Amino acid sequence: MKALIIVDMLNDFVTGSLKCERAQRIIPHIRDLMSSFHKHKLPVIFVNDSHLDTDFEMERWGAHAIEGTEGAEVIPELTPEKDDIIIGKHVYSSFFETPLDSILRSRKVDTVILTGLHTHLCVRHTAADAFFRGYKIQIPEDCVDSFTKEDHQSGLEYLKEYYAANITKADAIIKDLKK
Repeated sequence: MKALIIVDMLNDFVTGSLKCERAQRIIPHIRDLMSSFHKHKLPVIFVNDSHLDTDFEMERWGAHAIEGTEGAEVIPELTPEKDDIIIGKHVYSSFFETPLDSILRSRKVDTVILTGLHTHLCVRHTAADAFFRGYKIQIPEDCVDSFTKEDHQSGLEYLKEYYAANITKADAIIKDLKK
């Protein structure tokens, strides 16, 4: 079974304090994937940065995704549905000290579709932890991005080379779900 994991598509990352200009291009493709996963009753999981203003990351990135603020909310274009799962994370990886692995295993998920921000940071670290836990990884390249084209491309190459990620497109995954 497959699960769609949407990483850090938050106000602070798309329009706020750590705005990624390139995020706008991936929103429609993630929305299409969400719709298809909902239609096929497959898990849609949002894993979001959720920080206290004293977290160590604040020294590196400045204040962002502070728990309880508008900046830490999922962007309106991707509003989670009632049955979607929302998990907070405190570091780059969506697996580190979160219930993600147990949620996936309880649903018999063997393949994760990773989407969101940033290809070379949070998506990469999430992919690493997925790989080390034995999950197959699919990355629709039109559903992930980074601050720069170079970071995005190098991130995709790394994911393919070291975590055997299947780099694909959202449309290909949607087509595969219809089979």
